[in-house]
This record gives sequence, C-alpha cells and structure tokens, in this order.
Amino acid sequence: MATALLNYYEAIEDASTEMLSAARREEWDEVLRLESACAVLIGQLRHAARDTALPKEDHRKKSEIMQRILKNDAQIRFLAEPWLHDLEHILAGNTKMTH
Repeated sequence: MATALLNYYEAIEDASTEMLSAARREEWDEVLRLESACAVLIGQLRHAARDTALPKEDHRKKSEIMQRILKNDAQIRFLAEPWLHDLEHILAGNTKMTH
C-alpha cells in the first residue's frame, strides 16, 4: 500500500507537469481540466493515507516530488497572472485587454 501512496504523489506530479505545459501554451481550459483531475487524485491520496503511513525510506522521494509539484504550481501561477488580470477586467465590464 505504501508504494500505492507514492504512486499517487507521482500521478499528482504528472498532472501538475501537464498543467504547466498547458499553461505555457495558454490552454486555460485544459489547465482547469487537469486541475480538477489533480483534485480527485489528492482526495484519493488523502483517503488512502488514512489507513497507511508512508515508510521512512519513501519520505525523501515524497519530499522531492512535492518540491517539483510546488515549483510547477508557482510557474503556473506566474503564467496565469496576465490571464487572471484580463479576466478581472472582463468581469468588471472593461473589455480592454492588456496583451
């Protein structure tokens, strides 16, 4: 079961990497779709982790995966800033785009 937990972390990392690729292509609908898939994986991980602890020998690998996920997330947020800014203007009734 512990290997299954690590598999969840790896699947979440894969999804975050795909999200970053979609963000780089400015495919925001795809980013949102992948974000939803990621949320499902996180829920499954939480459920699985209730019954099983990750062995100490897997903690380093988990930490490395989490660091990569956080790095991907930061890059996605950076790429999304202009898009979110434009969306705010559109929702406020100002249709002028900044880029």
